[in-house]
Amino acid sequence: MDLHEFDVNDLYFESPPDAGVIELLERASEAYGEGDAEPYLQQAHALAPDNLMVHVALYRFYYYQHRYADALSVAECAIALSGRLFGYRGSWRQMTLEILAHGMVQSFSMVRFYLLALKGAGYLLLRMGEIENGIERLEKVRELDTADRLNVAMLLEVAYNHLGIYTLKQRMTA
Repeated sequence: MDLHEFDVNDLYFESPPDAGVIELLERASEAYGEGDAEPYLQQAHALAPDNLMVHVALYRFYYYQHRYADALSVAECAIALSGRLFGYRGSWRQMTLEILAHGMVQSFSMVRFYLLALKGAGYLLLRMGEIENGIERLEKVRELDTADRLNVAMLLEVAYNHLGIYTLKQRMTA
């Protein structure tokens, strides 16, 4: 997730929120400039804790407020929730291409969301200075997205360079 790369309109097909939740999200959007958006987002989350549209709104709010630990918490919840929505209840560490392929039969958009949420968590960890943890998540995305459609290779390159690892041989022994 990059949760910034995900069009929340795609999520309406999966589980549209009720009108009250949409109204709260709209109020949050209107109140953002005054710094009063968070209570509306928290109310929306309380009413619809399993709605990914609410998770995306919370993630973006925390991210743009530079509250990366809060955004990471939302991303981790979104990873677990989107996994459940395509039938996977395990840890992202145990995710395989076979499990992912089965999930694509259930919901392609949820699999994509899952991978973007994992990418977003990795990116946030990099921003927080937890380079090794960030790399671990990003490497998992790269393992599952073999064509690098989610553009994780570039983030990994920056993270490896930050650690002073510049060649493939160095990466293999790190």
